[in-house]
Amino acid sequence: MTHGSGTVPDEEFWDARYAERDRIWSGDPNAVLVREVGDRTPGTALDLGCGEGADAIWLAGQGWRVTAVDVSGVALGRAAQHAAAAGVADRVDWQRRDLAASFPEGAFDLVSAHFLHNPGEIFREKILRAATAAVAPGGVLLIVGHAGTPPWEHGHEQPVERFPTPAEVLAALALPEEEWEVQLSEESARTQTGPDGQQVERTDATLKVRRRGQ
Repeated sequence: MTHGSGTVPDEEFWDARYAERDRIWSGDPNAVLVREVGDRTPGTALDLGCGEGADAIWLAGQGWRVTAVDVSGVALGRAAQHAAAAGVADRVDWQRRDLAASFPEGAFDLVSAHFLHNPGEIFREKILRAATAAVAPGGVLLIVGHAGTPPWEHGHEQPVERFPTPAEVLAALALPEEEWEVQLSEESARTQTGPDGQQVERTDATLKVRRRGQ
């Protein structure tokens, strides 16, 4: 998800955005997550920028124990309700955090960051570096970002000026080759339904890396 403006705190920005409608996102898990993680043995997972919880709930349903983090209390409240309805409330730890200021402790078999953007990408780079440190040996870091701004985001304050490619994300992380294996680096197209029901083709930038180890 894209962070708020530089003048409005992220908490206020995102609480206001989520308060606009009863549901912002589709409620379905991200397709790349399902494709890339569906065959992995469940373990511990960290979902960064979890929003209304679709990814975390899907992971919990697959047997993962999930720590799900978002800056919006409104979103987390909805996510907890959805998890309870899905029967996985006991498998998800919902945490409200500004990831640029604090990061969950521990090591995880999967760290997932889907569409975690902010103006200038400064804080995103910091957060993703912290995410790499949170990956356990043998674990995977999955980063999925936008490659362009959707029509419905135009008009909101300070849209991201430029979205990095998977290669640029990898270069910014500066991962030692002897410690990390790149399993996927690609851009791919998909069709997304916008808030007004409009079908729009989007391009996603995906980077999947595995920490060498067990």
